Amino acid sequence: MEAFKQHTGLVGPVDRVNVDTDAIIPKQFLKRIERSGFGQFLFYEWRFSPKGDVIPEFSLNQPRYQGASVLISRANFGCGSSREHAPWAIQDYGFKVVIAPSFADIFYNNCFKNGILPIKLSEEQVEDLFQRTAAQEGYKLTVDLESNTITDAQGLHIQFELDEHRRQFLLLGLDDIGLTLQHADKIAAYEEARAARLA
Repeated sequence: MEAFKQHTGLVGPVDRVNVDTDAIIPKQFLKRIERSGFGQFLFYEWRFSPKGDVIPEFSLNQPRYQGASVLISRANFGCGSSREHAPWAIQDYGFKVVIAPSFADIFYNNCFKNGILPIKLSEEQVEDLFQRTAAQEGYKLTVDLESNTITDAQGLHIQFELDEHRRQFLLLGLDDIGLTLQHADKIAAYEEARAARLA
């Protein structure tokens, strides 16, 4: 997993509460066995009509938000079923950071396991980000995980809180397997000693 230290990116808004995982990645796309390739289906039923035509009114279809890598949304983001495909789709689309007032627990945990930084801010702070994004085309945020700050070119400075254990996972680019492999030498020594005892 790639280490996350600092990211500057275009902000893309999805101005909806209770964005559930079926909206993030609809169930008909869960048959794929790879972890990649899900980005094209992100928010599929909001981005495309039943005939497959692009819905221009949906925010992420608008030219000004093409290439966005910082997603902002409203409360209870990632609710619904526990499908890990949801963060896979968000990451594959190009988002590295998701900012919302609150997240569903399982989705929130899955973000860290897949190298995405989910940030909880107050309703007022998120509303301010929506307004700044709407007011300025090409609006970007810089997210610094080493200092736990969000800044922009206009003087915005937000300090956010994050569990230190999860923070270190992202800073070091570790998932659960990577964390275990840090102790590979000790595991190998244990297995060797165990095999000798059983011989």
